[in-house]
Amino acid sequence: MQAPAARAQTPLHPRHVPAPGSGRPLILASSSVYRRDLLMRLRLPFSVQPPTVDETAIQHEAPSALAERLALGKAREVASRFPQAVVIGSDQVADLYGSPLGKPGNHARAAEQLRQMRGQSVIFHTAVSVVCLESRFEASSMATVRVQFRELDDAEIEHYLRTEQPYDCAGSAKSEGLGIALLSAIDSDDPTALIGLPLIRTCTLLRSAGVNLFATAPAALP
Repeated sequence: MQAPAARAQTPLHPRHVPAPGSGRPLILASSSVYRRDLLMRLRLPFSVQPPTVDETAIQHEAPSALAERLALGKAREVASRFPQAVVIGSDQVADLYGSPLGKPGNHARAAEQLRQMRGQSVIFHTAVSVVCLESRFEASSMATVRVQFRELDDAEIEHYLRTEQPYDCAGSAKSEGLGIALLSAIDSDDPTALIGLPLIRTCTLLRSAGVNLFATAPAALP
């Protein structure tokens, strides 16, 4: 869990602090506090800019294609306003046998999603994109997480929703909180992908964009 002091170090608007090694500002194109907290684990200076992107799915669009399109769209939109920056965009879509499950937005839709998923194997597609217009860099990667939901009863679903209110989480699954108790198994090669940002893939893309992940000076030993 991040310390409150560390949370305050991430501004909501860019101050154009260069990312180590690249000489370019690093921006997270997201309004998600979950993604912001995950990116803070890398201890890189970055700022946050919420993107302006229509997240409506295209008719017959596959869940994985939707996640990748939105992640890249978010990064491109913010990069168009800050062309000198290295911009990270990400998106997650739950996939129940080919049907996309996005953010429920309210209690009733969240309860409906969880009733659909109980006892089922659900795939969470988490895409990440990195864009820098000035250096003409653009790349994306996808993490796929397979989750097995327990046979949840209505009382468990209601208690979980009242406790976590995961209405801004794809598939209503807030696994970093009580949502972990909804599951019987998780299969993924990128452990933070289910929370909303696959850090292994993010690191790979940032290195390709010229960001040195180990250039920030560590704290002095006591």
